[in-house]
Amino acid sequence: MSASTTPSSRPAVTEREAREVAEAAREQHWRKPSFAKELFLGRFRLDLIHPHPLPDDEAAQRGEEFLAKLRDFVETKVDAALIEREARIPDEVIDGLKELGAFGMKIDTKYGGLGLGQVYYNKALTLAGSASPAIGVLLSAHQSIGVPQPLKLFGTQEQRERFLPRCARTDISAFLLTEPDVGSDPARLATTAIPDGDDYVLDGVKLWTTNGVVADLLVVMARVPKSEGHRGGITAFVVETNAPGVTVENRNAFMGLRGIENGVTRFHQVRVPAADRVGEEGQGLKIALTTLNTGRLSLPASCVAAGKWCLKIAREWSAAREQWGKPVAHHEAVGSKISFIAATTFALEAVTDLASQMADEDRNDIRIEGALAKLYASEMAWTMADELVQIRGGRGFETAESLRARGERAVPAEQLLRDLRINRIFEGSTEIMHLLIAREAVDAHLSVAGDLIDPEKSLGDKARAGANAGVFYAKWLPKLVAGPGQLPASYGEFKHEVDLSGHLRYVERTARKLARSTFYAMSRWQGRMESKQGFLGRIVDIGAELFAMSASCVRAELLRGQGDHGREAYQLADIFCRQARIRVEELFTRLWTNTDDVDRKVVKGVLSGTYEWLEQGIVDPSGDGPWIADATPGPSRRENVHRPIR
Repeated sequence: MSASTTPSSRPAVTEREAREVAEAAREQHWRKPSFAKELFLGRFRLDLIHPHPLPDDEAAQRGEEFLAKLRDFVETKVDAALIEREARIPDEVIDGLKELGAFGMKIDTKYGGLGLGQVYYNKALTLAGSASPAIGVLLSAHQSIGVPQPLKLFGTQEQRERFLPRCARTDISAFLLTEPDVGSDPARLATTAIPDGDDYVLDGVKLWTTNGVVADLLVVMARVPKSEGHRGGITAFVVETNAPGVTVENRNAFMGLRGIENGVTRFHQVRVPAADRVGEEGQGLKIALTTLNTGRLSLPASCVAAGKWCLKIAREWSAAREQWGKPVAHHEAVGSKISFIAATTFALEAVTDLASQMADEDRNDIRIEGALAKLYASEMAWTMADELVQIRGGRGFETAESLRARGERAVPAEQLLRDLRINRIFEGSTEIMHLLIAREAVDAHLSVAGDLIDPEKSLGDKARAGANAGVFYAKWLPKLVAGPGQLPASYGEFKHEVDLSGHLRYVERTARKLARSTFYAMSRWQGRMESKQGFLGRIVDIGAELFAMSASCVRAELLRGQGDHGREAYQLADIFCRQARIRVEELFTRLWTNTDDVDRKVVKGVLSGTYEWLEQGIVDPSGDGPWIADATPGPSRRENVHRPIR
C-alpha cells in the first residue's frame, strides 16, 4: 500500500468486537502460580508469599548504595516549591538525574544501566516522589512503560543494543497509546501505520503523552491494516521524536503534577523503519498489557511516599496544635484519622514490597497482584491525603506559598491531594481496574463454563462446556465449605504479643466466602454477569482488602524475625486488619443490598432529559468548543513545542 494512502477513519467497533480485541491481547494461560488468583478461587495459598521473599545480598547492597546517592541529590538539588511554582522540573535537575543513572535504574548493567530490581527501583521512586511527585512521574513513565520495559520483554537483541544505552544515560522516553477519542477502548485506535517497502508510515494524534514534550524516543501504538504479507493489527513501534512529521502540538496543564511534561503529539507521514517495530504486527496491545503488569507497580511506590509524608505531618501537627486544653491528636475524632493513616501506610508498603519482590523472583504470575496494588494504593492514598487536609483544617486548604508568606511552615497538603488525584485515573482507572481484575479472577470459571453463557455458541458447544463445568465444580465447590480458617490453631506462627493468626484465619474463611459469592452470581446472572460492574467492583475490592491483610501480616512477621521494629509492625498490622475487616463486611453487605438497578433507571432519565429541570438556576462557566478535539490525520498547523533536554 502506498505511503500516500489516506489513513482510514476511526474504526467502528461494536461492544462485542471491543471485548474480543481486549481478550486477544490478555495473557491466555497461567504458567506460574498466582496468590491473588488462588485467593479469588477460595484458596488461601499463604505458602506463595510466606516466608516473605527478599532481595539477595548483592542486589540489596547495590540498591542501598544508589538510594544513598539519590537521597543526597534530592535533598540538595531539588526545590519542590520551585517545581510547583514554575510548573517545570529545571533542566539541571534532569541532567543531574541522568548523571546519577536514575534514568537507567531498571536497565541491565550491560547496556549502561544500574540493573536494579523492582524492589529497589520502587524504593527509589518513593524517595524521588517524596521530593517531587513530578520527578517520580518523569522517571517511572520513562522506564516503567516507556521504551526500556517493552524492549526488555519483546525487543530484539539489536534493538536493545541500539536503544537501551541511550535510555540509560541520555534519552528520555514516553509511551503513546491514548488518543483524543480513545481511552480504555483500544479497539477504536485510529493512528495508522501503513507498510511502505522497508518502512511503516505513521499518521495520527496521541493525547496525554507523559514525558512526550521532552522525550527523545517514543513507544507508539498504531494500527497496521491487513494486506498481503501483513497480518495487521495494533502494533508497537519505537519512534525518534525528531523524525520529520512528529510534532508536539501542546504541553498540557493539570490540577496536579504541575511539573510533568505531558502533551499532544501528532504524526504526519512519519517514516519508521520496520527494524524499529517491537514484536510482531498485531502484538501491540499484548505488549502494552504485559508491560503494565509490572509497570503499574511504580504507582503504588508514589502512594507509599504520600502515606509516609501524611503520617509525618499528621504526627507533628497534631502534637503541636491544641484544642480544648490538649493536642488535637488526643481527640478521638482526629486520633482515628491518624490511626487510619499509620495503619494504611504500613499496609501499602507491605503490598508494594511484596508484589515487587514477587516480580523480581519471577516465581509467580503477578498480573493480578500488580493490578490490585495499583488499584488499592491509588484509592487508599487519596483517602489518606484527604484525611490529612481535614486534620490540618483551614491550613490544609491553604497553599504552601500562602502559609510561608504569613510566617508558618509551608506544608503542601492541598498540593498532595491534587497530585494524587490522577492516580485513580491513569494506567487504568479504578473502574477499568475493577473490570480487568474481575476478568482475571473469574478466568478459571470462564475457561470451563464460558461457552455456556455465550449466546453465539452452538448447542453442541454448550453441552461440552456443561460436561466440563460439571467436573470442575464437583471438585471445586466442596472445598469451599471448610478450611484452616475454622481451626483455632491455624497460622500459630503469627501469634506473639500481638496475635495476627486470627486475621489470617479470617482471610482464609473470607476467601472461600468470596468464591462462593462469585459462583452464585455467575449462576444467577450467567451472560449478564459482565454488565454487573457494581457487583464485580465490590468483589475485586474485597479481594484487594484480603491481599493487603495478607501482605501486612507477612511483612510484620518478616520484620519481627529481623528484629526490625517487629513489635510495632505487629501492632500496625493488627489495627490495619481490624479496619480492613470492617470494610470487607460492608462490601459483602453491598454485594446484594445496593441501588445498582435503581441507579441504572436514574441514569436513563438523566440522559433522556427527564431531570433537566434540576440543572436550572446556575450558569455554566465552561468555554465553547467540542467535547473531544478534532484528531483528523494530516500535517500539523501548530508550533512544535518539543523541548529535548541535552
